[in-house]
Amino acid sequence: MSRQKTRWTVVCVFVAWLCVLISGCAPEGWEEALRQPSENASLASETKGDSRLRVIFLDVGQGASQLLISPSGHTMLIDAGNNDREEEMLGYLQAYGVRRLDLVIGTHPDADHIGGLDRVIDRLDVGEVYMPKIQSNTKTFESLLNSIRSKGLKVKTAKAGLEPAWDEQIQVKMLAPVTATDDSNNMSAVVKVTYGSTSFLLTGDAEAESERAMLESGANLRADVLLVGHHGSKSSTTAKFLNAVKPMYAVIQVGNNSYGHPTKTILDRLAKRQVEVYRNDLKGTVEIASDGKGYQITTER
Repeated sequence: MSRQKTRWTVVCVFVAWLCVLISGCAPEGWEEALRQPSENASLASETKGDSRLRVIFLDVGQGASQLLISPSGHTMLIDAGNNDREEEMLGYLQAYGVRRLDLVIGTHPDADHIGGLDRVIDRLDVGEVYMPKIQSNTKTFESLLNSIRSKGLKVKTAKAGLEPAWDEQIQVKMLAPVTATDDSNNMSAVVKVTYGSTSFLLTGDAEAESERAMLESGANLRADVLLVGHHGSKSSTTAKFLNAVKPMYAVIQVGNNSYGHPTKTILDRLAKRQVEVYRNDLKGTVEIASDGKGYQITTER
């Protein structure tokens, strides 16, 4: 084709497209696609088409929150930090391209775990909500219940033995609470997530009493990745429990605090067993991704 014909073809294409714009006959949705290419790309890269299970231990200071994204893009949020982290939680979810949470678990009523859940439920489409059967008379707990009701959702009871349906490739099993108690921490929902030959044990604030009940229940506690109970308090992660879990990696969700978390006792106990430890206060947000066979660990800093 001659150079003159090439130029004429380009001009014709341009004029035709210009006519479409002027006449308003552009394909439906094209403007939206042009306005938000980065958001759509983010969603595709963060929650779709990734063969890995991503477990993201969000840095929410002295609190806890884990975001899980399955290989097929299903999402789960366990806890959401304290009340003052609500907007930060929403920012995290937006950054990871999350618009819907298929499964939400509030491990127990403490504000540093459920404080941000009300705002999250208000803003996002939510599938199922699980919480243990324990009440609290705090405004934080009341606000969360109001948000759940206003969405027309019902709370399902989190307890040992349940296997919530989430992703057909992944087993989600609750190992605690095994028995009822008046102690909020020991009523924490403990969740084991298994993908292929890899596994995560997410323990909320479960303390020695709950750990003993899990051991006595005969549940398979073995997991490669352990979320250290109660932010590294010496009330949790007993030697017997740690021996049963046998983790390779441990994450401690902790920020600046006056409680002495994580305690030297627990850090020494983990070090003795040569467990590789990641802390939010030192590393920021920690992501441990699994392909069903091994792990890829990335940190914010």
